[in-house]
Amino acid sequence: MPHTFDLLVIGDANPDVVLGPLDEPPAYGQRERLVPTGLLTLGGSAAITACGAARLGLRVAIAGRVGDDDAGRFVRAALTARGVDTAALRTDTRLPTPLTTVLTRGDGDRAILTAAGTLAATGPDDVPEELLTHSRHVHAASYFLMPELAAALPELLGIARAHGAGTSLDTNDDPTGRWDPAGLAAVLPVVDILLPNAQEAMALALLTTGTPEDAAAQLAAHGPTVVVKNGGEGAFAHDGRTVLRTRGIPARPLDTVGAGDSFDAGYLAALLGGESPARALEFAAACGALSTRAHGGTPAQPTWDEAVAALARNGKNQ
Repeated sequence: MPHTFDLLVIGDANPDVVLGPLDEPPAYGQRERLVPTGLLTLGGSAAITACGAARLGLRVAIAGRVGDDDAGRFVRAALTARGVDTAALRTDTRLPTPLTTVLTRGDGDRAILTAAGTLAATGPDDVPEELLTHSRHVHAASYFLMPELAAALPELLGIARAHGAGTSLDTNDDPTGRWDPAGLAAVLPVVDILLPNAQEAMALALLTTGTPEDAAAQLAAHGPTVVVKNGGEGAFAHDGRTVLRTRGIPARPLDTVGAGDSFDAGYLAALLGGESPARALEFAAACGALSTRAHGGTPAQPTWDEAVAALARNGKNQ
């Protein structure tokens, strides 16, 4: 049966207000400070990944929930403008759209403040089974922000797999710091690709010593290939037996917000395009690096040809 979409992304979609860079922490006492840049843009790990994949030429749908408000209409319009199908993005008439403020620093680090809005109410009913059974790949994002949806992911991803789809998960950070080991133990066996950054990999594996590679090996024992993003150090993929590495491409980032989500989009697009795992890792790193050329997570996401050209310029021809 033909697939309606190459990629279904499940999870969060919200406006981001990106401010910075700050050279010192914000001051209370009703003090106002000026920063060089401010941007209202599309945010949410799921939304940024969906946009990145659509920019790379995939047929992409997103499933989740926004509010019946100006923020929700902004999100829906921004996704649609970038080629993402939003028919399964439900409008909640009771709860507001999530809102996130990102405070950046000159060293690339950032602090993130999110008002949850519809996130806590997002659940399995927001993911149409028809999309699970008619997509080549299903990717879930921001696991810890949507506990009702997280609890249902083993079943949802299991349905997708039963119909031949690949599956992936980027948990992102856990604001509670608990990292839900029981929930992860249930979902990882139905995840083909786990996509944490290095810090998240250590936390997911509950390691306080050792290396991200140690953490990846431990997580891979549950079933998925673990693809770890490590900023300027590049990235690596651990399938439980072998490790692939890439140094990525040099970049002078203007803004690293969403770079990990653009990496995810690049990795999935490359695999779905028939590339080898080693090439997919290089391609993903290029997509992540190129996304930092502008402020916000989506404005500088590359096309397929732009990513290939960047790899060629850096001696990474296929």
